[in-house]
Amino acid sequence: MAELAADPDALFADLVDAFVDRPGVTPPAEGDSRVGSAALQVNGAIFAMITRGRLVVKLPSRRVAALIAAGTGAPFDANRGLPMKQWLTVVGTDAATWRALAEEALEHVRATHA
Repeated sequence: MAELAADPDALFADLVDAFVDRPGVTPPAEGDSRVGSAALQVNGAIFAMITRGRLVVKLPSRRVAALIAAGTGAPFDANRGLPMKQWLTVVGTDAATWRALAEEALEHVRATHA
């Protein structure tokens, strides 16, 4: 019997629960429908968000390119037709992958937005 795919919204809710108590981290705004409203932020900067049912994380551009080459992610274009070099759309709904990449994104954004 085939395993059911994990629900992206539930996985993101788990990430929010895991990160919300960390210093400088703020959860998504309740009831807000603006772009980036379904996002985790650190020191006022987004490090992870759910967009179109996929996790999107901010990482160094070289890391994003390596993850795309490895098949772990795809470019993120924010519906503008041009990929954003420091943003990765994570392929799949593996909870461990989501958690690891969100951890990495948190540390990256924390270091660049201290």
